[in-house]
Amino acid sequence: MIQPEVYLFGQILGTHSFLLRDGFLKPDEYSEIEAQYFLPGGETGTAATVLDSLGVSVRMTGTHVGTEVAPMLRKFYENKNVDLSCIDFIEDDKGVMDYVVIAGLVRSPMGRFATLFSSGKRFWSVPKEEDIAGCKVAAIDPFFGEETQKVAEICVKNHIPYVTIDSPHESYLHQHAAINVVSKECTAKDYAGKAPDEIMECLKSTSAGLTILTQGGGEMLYGRKGQETKRMSAFDVEVRSTLGAGDTYKAGCVYAVLHGMSDDETVRFASACSGIAISRFPLPLFPPKFEEVNDLINSVI
Repeated sequence: MIQPEVYLFGQILGTHSFLLRDGFLKPDEYSEIEAQYFLPGGETGTAATVLDSLGVSVRMTGTHVGTEVAPMLRKFYENKNVDLSCIDFIEDDKGVMDYVVIAGLVRSPMGRFATLFSSGKRFWSVPKEEDIAGCKVAAIDPFFGEETQKVAEICVKNHIPYVTIDSPHESYLHQHAAINVVSKECTAKDYAGKAPDEIMECLKSTSAGLTILTQGGGEMLYGRKGQETKRMSAFDVEVRSTLGAGDTYKAGCVYAVLHGMSDDETVRFASACSGIAISRFPLPLFPPKFEEVNDLINSVI
């Protein structure tokens, strides 16, 4: 079996997205749907799409894929360099889906994740070392407990650098990551009341890797243990939809690790990927290409 460059483990969904024409939903008022799609989503599904567009070969697994999601997923990736062979395709469930209403800077995701996680039933695959070893970089979503940590441990054992997201400072996932991208949603939950610089110092203190603190469209903070925290502004683009922005940022970081970019180059590249992503809809049909990312970076240098 030929190993791809990147191994991804995490959320692979069927996403029903609805772009509204005249602003976000208001109680008791009619809203016009401008466009709607059923396409691959989730942190891992979106990252796979973006990495393929950037010219990277990918193997992904994670969430079980059921009967309603499977045909769409197989068709979408049939001509892409994305290996689905490790995914557990199941016949006793429609599959994990979410529903996202979008209007420019605002979006609201809906789903049944609380029900799924409280069911006691594992709805994701068990990672196998032979599927990971030989890949050059991995990306790991932090949602699946023992299986999540198992991927990280396999990566450490095989000296494979990995990117993760929203992993707190005390976690194995953060402490061994090449990059941990921490969002505003995570800090609001896990570090409530703490200032961004204070959060960064806490995160940097327990990992030799690069920590990046994103703040929506605001300034990004980044740095490593023993180094001063740096800052970088996000790219100024016209926002069409923020769906997939963070997942695209993660994909940009994976690409950066794969190609040996410096910390400054990594943050700039990932931010440019995300900037292009939010300027279009739907992202899976129009993922950023390397030339577009490079052009956006060069436009402000």
